[in-house]
Amino acid sequence: LGVDEAGRGPVLGPMVYACAFVPVAAKRGLRTCGFDDSKVLTESQRRRLFHGLAGTPWLGYALTVLTPQSISAGMLARAKVNLNTQAHDTTIALIARVLDRGYHVRQVYIDTVGPPETYQAKLAKRFPQIDRIVVAKKADALYPVVSAASIVAKVTRDAVLAGWAPREHGAAGARVAASLAVMGSGYPGDPKTVAWLQAHRHPVFGFPDVVRFSWSTAAVQMDKACVAVVW
Repeated sequence: LGVDEAGRGPVLGPMVYACAFVPVAAKRGLRTCGFDDSKVLTESQRRRLFHGLAGTPWLGYALTVLTPQSISAGMLARAKVNLNTQAHDTTIALIARVLDRGYHVRQVYIDTVGPPETYQAKLAKRFPQIDRIVVAKKADALYPVVSAASIVAKVTRDAVLAGWAPREHGAAGARVAASLAVMGSGYPGDPKTVAWLQAHRHPVFGFPDVVRFSWSTAAVQMDKACVAVVW
């Protein structure tokens, strides 16, 4: 079983965690099927591989979508839950979900979040029944089963963003929906993304629901240009 995510860094949109799982004897065949780190594949290649999963009976997957609101709520709560902890908790929940379905998981490979040794020890303690747990940097490039999870996460995140239905009502929601195609990559360093944030900033209510309020890029804009609130 391999685990990876898509959308950890952007200020816009969800973060998607996915796991892929195959019989141990079949894991080497993933590379020959074309599975590789999603970042080195084109969008059409990722979509082709993702849609091919339905016709691959020996490969399964599961995923979790963390919305911008849930990410920010954790990071801004009184008892703060940072992004690394949210990532760890989501990964643990995905592995547990596969185990609860009755699969005998013998090996787990994960792209690290934080120090790999600490994370690996945490997972080994939580899942003593799993024979081998490997947490590594660039695991999506090293282990094909993590590459498969990476593709599931990336294609899913792209689809969620493309079909994003703003919670804002009326003209405001329509304006946000119409502008999603020009919001850039969503990363804080992208000038298009920064310009999009400026154009969709409300002086009282802040940003639309596609924005992670807890990111410093959004917080700085609110501090500078929005109405101050005294609690």
